[in-house]
Amino acid sequence: MANETTAAPTPAPVKPRMKFGLVGCLGVIVLLAVILGLTAIGTYNSLNKLDQAVKSQWAQVENVYQRRADLVPNLVETVKGAAAFEKDTFTAVTEARAKAGQAKLDPSTLNDPAAFAKFQQAQDGLSSALSRLMVVVEKYPELKATENFKTLQSQLEGTENRITVERQRFNEAAQAFNTKRMSFPTVLIAGFFGSRFAEKPYFKAVEGAETAPKVKF
Repeated sequence: MANETTAAPTPAPVKPRMKFGLVGCLGVIVLLAVILGLTAIGTYNSLNKLDQAVKSQWAQVENVYQRRADLVPNLVETVKGAAAFEKDTFTAVTEARAKAGQAKLDPSTLNDPAAFAKFQQAQDGLSSALSRLMVVVEKYPELKATENFKTLQSQLEGTENRITVERQRFNEAAQAFNTKRMSFPTVLIAGFFGSRFAEKPYFKAVEGAETAPKVKF
């Protein structure tokens, strides 16, 4: 009896409509992946640009604070010449300046609210000490009349004004970053990078700054 070979079943041909459907689904997936990738890249670049703006403005804040610190020694020495017995005030200013100098804040740690608050506290402490020094000066009209003191006072006042301006500009840069960061879907992408794009802190007004100081002699 002759051997009969069983022919393998012929696979059913893929219908053209099904083939085009699979290609279409794959195309949609690829398109969505491209869109998501471009969105993520654009968001990252935008956040990075705003982050660099915050750091750049922070450098300006540090510059004006350093300028003030550089003025303090000459100012103290000038006032000492006319008010040698006001030792407590001079000591307070010197110590406050030292603390302000030690409170360094690297741009890479600007996202740390505790470190930022410590920096502001130290700088505000020096501001307070300098205010007390200026109250002492009011007792010595002859000191206020000297050219050296008037020059230093003018430089200090100008620096304090610059500090106010640069702090405000920093807050504006931080607000621009935070607003962008908290928007959707940026907040999801920012969260993926962790502390790299953490929320920025703000400078806060010194407590009691809204009330004019009362000076009594």
